[in-house]
Amino acid sequence: MEGTRDTLNRDILRLAVPALGALVAEPLFLIVDSALVGHLGVVPLAGLGIASAVLQTIVGLMVFLAYSTTPAVARRFGAGDSGKAVSAGIDGMWLALGLGAILALVGYVAIPVIVPLFGASAEVAEQASIYLGISMWGLPAMLIVFAATGLLRGMQDTVTPLWIAGLGFGGNAVLNAVFIYGFGWGIAGSAVGTVVAQWGMVAAFVVVIGRLARRHDATVRPQRDGVSGSARSGGWLFLRTVSLRIALLATVGVASGLGTDELAGWQVAFTIFSTAAFALDALAIAAQALIGKGLGAEDDRLVTRVLGRTVAWGLWFGVIVGLLIGAFSGLIGLLFTGDAAVAALVQPALLVLAVAQPVCGVVFVLDGVLIGAGDAKYLAIAGVLNLVPFLPVLVAVALLHPTGAWGLAWLAVTFFGVYMLARLATLGWRVRGRAWMTAGA
Repeated sequence: MEGTRDTLNRDILRLAVPALGALVAEPLFLIVDSALVGHLGVVPLAGLGIASAVLQTIVGLMVFLAYSTTPAVARRFGAGDSGKAVSAGIDGMWLALGLGAILALVGYVAIPVIVPLFGASAEVAEQASIYLGISMWGLPAMLIVFAATGLLRGMQDTVTPLWIAGLGFGGNAVLNAVFIYGFGWGIAGSAVGTVVAQWGMVAAFVVVIGRLARRHDATVRPQRDGVSGSARSGGWLFLRTVSLRIALLATVGVASGLGTDELAGWQVAFTIFSTAAFALDALAIAAQALIGKGLGAEDDRLVTRVLGRTVAWGLWFGVIVGLLIGAFSGLIGLLFTGDAAVAALVQPALLVLAVAQPVCGVVFVLDGVLIGAGDAKYLAIAGVLNLVPFLPVLVAVALLHPTGAWGLAWLAVTFFGVYMLARLATLGWRVRGRAWMTAGA
């Protein structure tokens, strides 16, 4: 039994540690953008906050390309059919390319309609529109990276996505600095640098997965049944993500109504939340891959052990991350803006985020467990239920209209407290039973 426990621990670490690096690299794109743009002033940073909310909403709605690909590939891999596993992932990449191209075109045309919905000042809206107009052409790349990463995760490989994400982050940082300050392009330079880095990552994934396909005799051409199957399996996950994005966008809308300084402060707090979320989500990635593989191999005992172990690790990981955020809460605002007033504004919200991290750690793991099991329909239903307690409290904050540090703190309590606790309740109730454990390829 001790040997089995040690083996499971090693498997979790083997998948989670590289996944942690890759996941942290993703929001580091946004952190670099926020830090470099933040030194241009509060108005560009607030504009980036709106643009980021729009882009993350579009990309987030398509996250099923990774989350549906990972368990589909892992189940086939667990059942011993590596060729079909790789083919299923490649079909997901073709679907990502098609959806990304459509979204880029529609999103670009809709910018004049979308940005005013946030109610920001004309100066802030102009900065947001500039950033979005360029960044839309990186959408296909972002979605292809999602699907390709899901393929490799399903094949129990989280090291290769780490290397590619690390190279992409390094390129993004250098290009942004050159374009923003060297060429004097301002916020437009940040967008251009990020788009170039994203397409560079796609090129790297295509090379790696092409070799994988040849090794396992998998087809690289799009298969009609495979592409449509990927779309169908991701439908429920799409609906689940819609509920998440409603919560995120509604919160940004309330922050915008509180004032430009508060919106800029929320951008800082939410950037840290996103970074911590991706870091904590590393365990969820390990859970997705191991549970998908275990169910494909019809090993229910392994699935149960993975659930218990990853939840415990998620709790303690959340404690550690929360302590780090709390310890550096007074410095984070300065790192982003160099403005002591903004740092003081955002610190109470960061302390609320720090306290909520253990809950966040468990929530992200349970989300990964159910995604890995293919329990997407329940996740979609739970997503709607989570909004029931959250939205009324958010409306109350908007009506009371608290401003300054207290206003931002109450907004943080609403999102990091009320919403995350609702997610903990719905996910925790589900894993208490066995209805989500459907075995087989």
